[in-house]
Amino acid sequence: MDDDGETSENPYETSVDIFQDEKVLKEDWKPEKLPEREADLEEIRDALKPATRGVNAHNLFVYGKTGQGKTVAIDHEIDLLQDYAQGKDDLNVSVVKTSAHNQTTSYQLCAHLVKEMRGASKKPSGIDQQSMFDLLYEEISQLETTVIFVIDEIDTIGSDDELLYEIPRARKNDKVEDQWVSVVGISNDLQFRDNLSPKAKDSLYDVEIEFAPYEGPQLTSILERRADRAFVSGVLDEGVISLCAAIAAGDEGSARQAIRLLYKAGELALNRDQKQVSERLVYEARDILQRKRIEEGMRRLTTQDQFALLSVVALEVHGNTPARTREVYKKYKSIVAQLDGNQLVERRVRDHLQSLGMQGFVFAETRNTGIQGGAHYRFELNTDLEATLEILGEDNQLSTVVTKLDQIASRKSNI
Repeated sequence: MDDDGETSENPYETSVDIFQDEKVLKEDWKPEKLPEREADLEEIRDALKPATRGVNAHNLFVYGKTGQGKTVAIDHEIDLLQDYAQGKDDLNVSVVKTSAHNQTTSYQLCAHLVKEMRGASKKPSGIDQQSMFDLLYEEISQLETTVIFVIDEIDTIGSDDELLYEIPRARKNDKVEDQWVSVVGISNDLQFRDNLSPKAKDSLYDVEIEFAPYEGPQLTSILERRADRAFVSGVLDEGVISLCAAIAAGDEGSARQAIRLLYKAGELALNRDQKQVSERLVYEARDILQRKRIEEGMRRLTTQDQFALLSVVALEVHGNTPARTREVYKKYKSIVAQLDGNQLVERRVRDHLQSLGMQGFVFAETRNTGIQGGAHYRFELNTDLEATLEILGEDNQLSTVVTKLDQIASRKSNI
């Protein structure tokens, strides 16, 4: 009730109906079918089938960029396998699912697995690595005959891969007597396999499956199925779904990105009491999500990452990209001198640039100029220039350089 005694409308009230069941647009919603990945599902199924015969499944490595349905596909097939096993009296399968997120060594991942298998609140600690592995073998010995470890983000452990060698060989090395053990690894890092030791590769990779980025028609099909359940009939303007699919396909081919885009456009319509979800709202949703991604990522950058990124930005503002490492390094030294920062050698700056490339802030391309010139990197900005300058400018240490670059970019109409 307001000051005049009249009942005011609750700010949570809305006059439009946009969503019918928005849960299907959430990241944790699992679709019943994955027709766009049927060929990949068949490969996963073939790798897991030995488990239905009472022995170990093939060790399997699934990799591809984020948003390609890797984890969903593995969960789909593991669920089917467990359903099958439950209907067979003579088939016993144990599945241990986990994420290696924040577990940067074999020791940490092993302790994490022991904690989860015990259902404990804390990881065991204070013992050497072999003793930690022995604790894991003790837990495995309590499981069913066929054991499958599903480890998401397996690349987090980097090159410290001893555990990935040990687990699949547990029975062969007499660490367990009755269990057949295998590993399913999932990774967003396409280069992870190349960095493993030869013995880990030999032990772990019976089967490899690469999930290629989705193409526009596949993303359209995925969105149409979700939209039929998520939205009230008729609220999506013609072209909205195909536009979301095209934007995502042109970026990373990510279903997650396409779904987020459609969901955000729907939220914008609902929050503004608009009866239709239009293409204009899709473009606005794209800008909002892109900026949010840039903001979140840039605020996690180290000081040296920021210096390296700012060097690429400065070259971009002056129209001097793509630029070779030595050109970026020359600009880097100038910026670090202006900001009174700690200057790294060129090789370390190149490492930071490559890291920025992995995170999507810069585009890093390898060029080969022949026998005499050899291979070299070329870098250019891979994010919106205006948003990048604005976010970097929030850091007081960088603000003086960013302000000058912003002024130059405005004069050149780059932003």
